[in-house]
Amino acid sequence: MYRLYDEYRHFFYHLSAVALGNINLFRQTLIMSHPQSHFSRRRALQTTAFAALAASLHHRLSAADAASGLKGHINHSVCKWCYPKIALDDLCAAGKEMGLSSVELVDPPDFPTLKKHGLNCAMVSFPTMDGPDGDKVGKIENSLNNPANHDLLVQAYEPLIKASAEFGARQVICFSGNRNGMDDEVGLKNCAAGLKKLLPIAEKHNITLVMELLNSRVNHKDYMCDKSAWGVALCKEVGSENFKLLYDIYHMQIMEGDIIATIKRDHQYFAHYHTGGVPGRHEIDDSQELHYPAIMRAIVETGYKGHVGQEFIPAREDKIASLKQAVQICDV
Repeated sequence: MYRLYDEYRHFFYHLSAVALGNINLFRQTLIMSHPQSHFSRRRALQTTAFAALAASLHHRLSAADAASGLKGHINHSVCKWCYPKIALDDLCAAGKEMGLSSVELVDPPDFPTLKKHGLNCAMVSFPTMDGPDGDKVGKIENSLNNPANHDLLVQAYEPLIKASAEFGARQVICFSGNRNGMDDEVGLKNCAAGLKKLLPIAEKHNITLVMELLNSRVNHKDYMCDKSAWGVALCKEVGSENFKLLYDIYHMQIMEGDIIATIKRDHQYFAHYHTGGVPGRHEIDDSQELHYPAIMRAIVETGYKGHVGQEFIPAREDKIASLKQAVQICDV
């Protein structure tokens, strides 16, 4: 009786792996061995039927791999804002064809378009609300390090977190805000206090709030969360698995370099990665200084299972070709 149950358990395990799109898991389960036993006619038929189904699915999955040409070690995503002249529907279609599983930094009204193409959102964009002085609260420059923003941020993030969870997204971006003369230690305490107001909502919906590390030299002058050490210290201060960092390779190359060593040392605090060529934030090929294949290998070696989001701004005329090239460069 137990062996019969065990065969059914493996059968549904196989199917669930396929339903989740986990090709590697499915292929591993195909070669799982069963205890030797005498098979009844019914069990022999069941085994034959499963073998036929497995062979069919294996063929289809192999064809999908061949079509995309991807190795399966990196989950690929792209940030929509880098392609302002390409409609989301068109970007989704092109991304799906080249093997992307996510389009990110979009809002809940965009979720139906992603769903239509069988894509998820690896990082949901940030919400904003009008502050008492008319400035937007929640944006990069004005966010968690200002205690006056905390209650407004709860109001802004709660519906976004709920909508993201209902769609199936698992990560929502957030920001520290600019220093505006504030000491870094004070800002860290303020951010931690604000996050502790948001985290019960995130934890309830199984959402991770992810603060992005940005450079304050070129793109985001005065931004507080501009060093990985400060971000890691904030993670430790907050002490929740539902708060981590977005390690933006482009930004951190500008601020501190030492990319691979930092990833190896602090990867447990990094929930997501972004790309971009340095200098200029354009294509990530040999026209810039970072060697992305080595960086991607370092990420894979940490056991990371999340997404790598392409966040460079294509300088070439064929934007989709640049995106496809970047995916291939990162597919180690």
